[in-house]
Parts: sequence; structure tokens; C-alpha cells
Amino acid sequence: MKKLFISFALFAIATTGFSQVLKPVKIDSLVTVSLPTDYQKKDTLGQQIYSANGLVGFFEVIKAANVKNTAPLKNQKDLNKVFNEYIKTILAQSNKGTTKDVRDTIIGTLKAKLFTLVSEDNTSQVQLRNMVLIYTTEATYTFEYTYPEFRKDLIKDEYKVFISSIKFAPNLQRNDQYLFNAKGGMTILAKMALLSSILLIVIIIIAVVRRKKKRNKRKR
Repeated sequence: MKKLFISFALFAIATTGFSQVLKPVKIDSLVTVSLPTDYQKKDTLGQQIYSANGLVGFFEVIKAANVKNTAPLKNQKDLNKVFNEYIKTILAQSNKGTTKDVRDTIIGTLKAKLFTLVSEDNTSQVQLRNMVLIYTTEATYTFEYTYPEFRKDLIKDEYKVFISSIKFAPNLQRNDQYLFNAKGGMTILAKMALLSSILLIVIIIIAVVRRKKKRNKRKR
């Protein structure tokens, strides 16, 4: 009965529209995101943690400084390895956790990894945690939105406002994640340049052959 009442209350909130006020919060000079006005901030073990209760879910943003003098990642393949190791660590810390909807996206000019962590709380209730991971050479940023599975149809508005509010300073660019854009092999521009060169050579050869044929006809 209690769960039914909670579900009804949440449905009422959803049908009247998302109205909770979120305000932009500067995580640092490079990253900003909107959170409920009553958010809490903690500094612990090299991490800054921002958290707050929303109308439907729980917000959490974590900035973790990377080890000093960490060598810059070389390419996108290296970045994917970092993402995969992070997901493995999260799974190891969760209660019978699994991941779903693992995918890549671009936020601003940076590559991000999105996924949902499915786990159980202390009462064996299924919890879903939508996660966005951003890696830079200096720090790793995690944006989390946690909610019980039975609320999954109600989170759309609140979650959308949260995720769409992630902003990066203009000077934070892709080379702050990894140095080289090429995934391996030739880039598209390099391939286009090579094809253009080959086409030009073919045109020159055809022109030379035609000239020779004309000269031979004149001699006859």
C-alpha cells in the first residue's frame, strides 16, 4: 500500500511537469552542471563530491583528480581502455551489478561514455544508476543519477535537465583527453588526399597517351 501511494505521488509530480529548480554549479573552472539548490559538497581523498535529492532521483557529481604526472593518452583506443577499466571497478563495488545501454557520445568537444548500472540496495530492491563518464588528463568527472527501477518511467524530465546542463569551458578540448585523433591507419583526410593524387596521376597518364597517339597519326 505504501509503495502504491509513493507511485501515485510520483505520477502526480510527473503529470504536472518538472518544476524543481536546478541551478548551475561550477565543479571547477572547466566544468559546470545544474543541481538542486540544496546540494551538498564533500572533499575527500582527492575527490570532490556534489550530491542532492531530486524529485524523482538522486544526483551525484564526482571529480577525481588523476595521479600527477600521468602520461597523456595517445589515442581513442587508449581512452576506451580507461573507460572499460572504470566500468569494471564500478561493477566490482556494486551489489550484483550489471551494466546496460553502454554507449559513446560527444558532449561539447569531448568523448563521453554513457551506461546504466543495475544493482540492488540493502532491501534487494533494484536500483538503476544512469552514469556519464568524462576523462581528461587532469581529472575524471562522473555524473550520476540514481533511482529505483519502479520510477524509471518518471525520470525523463529531471534527468534530461541534469544531463543537458553539463558544460565545458572552451579551452577544454579533445586533446585534453588524448593526443591523436586517428584511431589507427589513415585518417579520412589522408585517404582523400591519396585518392586525389592517384586520380591526378591517372589523368596525366591518359593525357600523355592521347598526345602520343595524335603524334603517331600525324607521322603517318
